[in-house]
Amino acid sequence: MKLSTLKRFLETTQDLTIQLPNGALVPAHFHITEIGLLSKHFIDCGGTVREEKFASMQIWTANDLEHRLAPAKLNSIIAIYEKTISQEDLELEVEYQSDTIGKYGLAINGDRLQLMPTQTNCLAQDHCGIPKEKLKVNLSELATASESCCTPGGGCC
Repeated sequence: MKLSTLKRFLETTQDLTIQLPNGALVPAHFHITEIGLLSKHFIDCGGTVREEKFASMQIWTANDLEHRLAPAKLNSIIAIYEKTISQEDLELEVEYQSDTIGKYGLAINGDRLQLMPTQTNCLAQDHCGIPKEKLKVNLSELATASESCCTPGGGCC
């Protein structure tokens, strides 16, 4: 999700609820501890130099159970980020603490925000010798000879 999409969502919702990929909710007393700009300048395994930029938001919970972050307050935090750090409408990456700091994408799921799992991937698969995946088909799902038009007497040849 781009930062502009999050801002529009925050303008239309009364409560800020965030759901984890497993269906559980981030505790309602969460904090947004930071919003920042991440820049990644790297070389992939095929030798291509690449650059990526993301807006990054960190979610944290403490023991202040009465804390509630209003959507308008988060929009004001985003406005300060845009004024002082970056006005680019970047993809948003969310950090959330589990066993370690997890990195998630963000999506809108009805009236709440949904943390989306992210995956690693090779950006130069053509250089790494990774075979293309073969289509896996169960033999029981193939058409039988009587269902196929390309049988002797079937009229396809």
